[in-house]
Amino acid sequence: MSRAMVSTTGVWSRREAPDDGDTGSEEPSKKSWGNADVVEPLAPQPRLPQPLGDLSATPIEALVAAACSVLPRSAIQLDKRSRSIRRFAEHLSAFPGDTWQQRWDASGWESSTTGLMSLNPAPAASWTMTSGFSWLVALRVLVPSLRVLRTTAVSDFFKIFIASQHGDDDLAALTAAVEAAPVSAKSRHQTLTDLSYMLAVQAIPASDITPGGLMHFGLALREVSTARDKNTRKLAGALVWQVLFDADKFPAGTPVTMRIATVGGRKSVAEMVDSYSVSNAGVRQLLIDYIAHRGALGMDYSTLSHLVRALTRNFWCVIERVNPDQTSLELDEATYEAWRAEIDTVQTTEGRRPRQSIWDLLVTVRALYLDIQSWAIEDPARWGPWVARCPIPPIASRGYSAGRRRQAERIADRTRTRQPLLELLVDHVVVVRDQMTALLAAARASAETEFEVNGVRYLRFTSPPNAATFPHAGPRARRGAALEPSPESGLLRIQRADGGPSIEIQSEETRAFWTWAIIEVLRLTGIRHEELLELSHLSIRQYRRSNGEVVALLVVTPSKTDRERVIPMSPELLHVVAQVIRRQTDKFGAIPLVRRWDPHERQHTEPMPFLFQRSSGQTTGVMSPTTVARMIRRACQEVAGRYPQFAGLTFTPHDFRRLFATDLVNNGLPIHIGAALLGHASLQTTRGYVAVFDEDVVRHYQLHLTRRRRLRPQDEYRDTTVSEWQEFEEHFDKRKVELGSCGRPYGTPCAHEHACVRCPMLHVEPQMIARLDYLESDLLGRRERAEAEGWRGEIEGIDVTLDHLRTKRERTIRLRPEGAVDLPMPTFRAFVR
Repeated sequence: MSRAMVSTTGVWSRREAPDDGDTGSEEPSKKSWGNADVVEPLAPQPRLPQPLGDLSATPIEALVAAACSVLPRSAIQLDKRSRSIRRFAEHLSAFPGDTWQQRWDASGWESSTTGLMSLNPAPAASWTMTSGFSWLVALRVLVPSLRVLRTTAVSDFFKIFIASQHGDDDLAALTAAVEAAPVSAKSRHQTLTDLSYMLAVQAIPASDITPGGLMHFGLALREVSTARDKNTRKLAGALVWQVLFDADKFPAGTPVTMRIATVGGRKSVAEMVDSYSVSNAGVRQLLIDYIAHRGALGMDYSTLSHLVRALTRNFWCVIERVNPDQTSLELDEATYEAWRAEIDTVQTTEGRRPRQSIWDLLVTVRALYLDIQSWAIEDPARWGPWVARCPIPPIASRGYSAGRRRQAERIADRTRTRQPLLELLVDHVVVVRDQMTALLAAARASAETEFEVNGVRYLRFTSPPNAATFPHAGPRARRGAALEPSPESGLLRIQRADGGPSIEIQSEETRAFWTWAIIEVLRLTGIRHEELLELSHLSIRQYRRSNGEVVALLVVTPSKTDRERVIPMSPELLHVVAQVIRRQTDKFGAIPLVRRWDPHERQHTEPMPFLFQRSSGQTTGVMSPTTVARMIRRACQEVAGRYPQFAGLTFTPHDFRRLFATDLVNNGLPIHIGAALLGHASLQTTRGYVAVFDEDVVRHYQLHLTRRRRLRPQDEYRDTTVSEWQEFEEHFDKRKVELGSCGRPYGTPCAHEHACVRCPMLHVEPQMIARLDYLESDLLGRRERAEAEGWRGEIEGIDVTLDHLRTKRERTIRLRPEGAVDLPMPTFRAFVR
């Protein structure tokens, strides 16, 4: 590689980026996604179908007959349907026009602030105006606006609309695919409702659905939504988009998901630079060329975007602001000092504070000057005109080492503060998960509206699905439903019988389970939050020893350092992973294949059976890093209500990684093994993670090196023999004791003189719980004898043993599976998101 292609500061990359062929020299495009344009919202041309014939000007009785020909019901229900249509049609007949649509337009209801539901009779009546309106829209007689349709239509509008579309095979296939999608019943209900609204207001058949039409409908829906539910309707039509994309109904080059079409995918270097509005055209092109060269060395997209932000927003845009006449990289002393004064602090909601990443920014800007000087030697025509003296003097980095030490001290203090609180957080999420699981099971099993759990009485009721779907519709509009809402599409809510707020128990149980699973996996593995979200069914491996024993392994995919690693799963970790798999397979039959959106890389992965996925909106997808952080933060806030030491304190996903590293090294694990488990490329990085107990780290590490050098001279580093491997396997056989298995490392003797009940390395088997009960009764008998004899030292020793025994029993009971845990290999489903 030529010197002109190498950065003088090196390149750090989270993972190897794909080659997109971007040289950064082309003119910036307005919007781009890979090789396809971002979808622009554009409603399709109206092409109103006539599923039951031309009813635009037909008499009232013909409308009634057409409506009664679909969705056959009892005579009483058909009579209510007929009355509703007849009353509404008679109301429209009072307005001028040759067709029903012209009469509707002349009625003024499109601009009315009262709404059509104001004409509904008393609840005891057998007809409603809103029901008659909904039927005429479903029969394709009327084409209302989205605002009127959303606030006026009955709650089960999608059922009567879909049933009325005779001959629309595309709509039937699309409906079947949505019904088969692995999402919640509420999401399917919402998707079909949105689909019916879109087809009705755009006046098209299902075959005319386009990506632009879906985007246009989504924007229109947000405009008529209230502030309360706008966030929940960000990607209305996302499931329809995914179904049609997977069925190859969209043109080539359409983005994979609606998210990509909404926010856009990866930007070129030119687009990223232009987002900061650089005024000087020459410097703009220089930055594009320089960053493109750096990116060609294998820099991933996230690192590339950080480089653009540092050099464009935090360097040159600030230079142009403090000195608008600056046209080259040659900065005078006044301009440099003004830039430093500007970037040394950052603006926050509380005011300006010192910038913590100032040294990284200075190194990046200094690299710009030194790289250009180096590259100009081999390509003077391109880089020579921009060679300039670096304005950052060497003395500016004098505080770099001190700043790093201050940062390490802050991190160490943070870890020191959170270590004793970890157990409280873990106990809390376990208790909440068990409580919500019991409440949900009791609420589902109860045939009455009142039930009892742990001595507390609760009230159970089901809120109708239209309460969330139609926030503007009043009770009369919702009462005008032509069909009964299905119970499974409603929200199961419970409330304490003695008062208090009601909760949607299914959502709360889901949140409690995933909060528990996230915290447990993070603290038991020490993986990064990105690696957590990338765990899939394919990450589970097993190693079978020669004696038949199976060891479970967790494969962590390459992440920050592009290094794949394997973590042996402890019984606790295996229990958590098994519960996650059981939850997914019980709900969907197999873990669905989903695409994970990486917000840093701005791209989707290939469909995989990710473990940490759940229904969000109208689709099932992998949780976002923001969701993970929010769940942990909420759990910390709940714990703060019981424990004052949690006030104002929260955990981040990376806190669990530091606590995991600290626990590993300070419990005797060699630091190089800890580095391998954590995926660190350098032992120094691992030392930084366990800086809370720096003396212990150094002492353990140096003792390990001394022992290894003494026992394993250089000439003995060779392949293991058969006898040595047998000795290694026999070590694990000797770890099996009466109550379970011992977790002491290979080559170490029993450090507790076989006092297994007291030993923290003992893993008790669930079937030995009865044996623990027997040992407890024996210890209690010995304690009574010791009290009678006055053996105070013996009493103290027995109490310590009892504490250890009870702790181990509680932990074993908590981790005991309810039945056989099956971890099958993943099966592939036909439906792909």
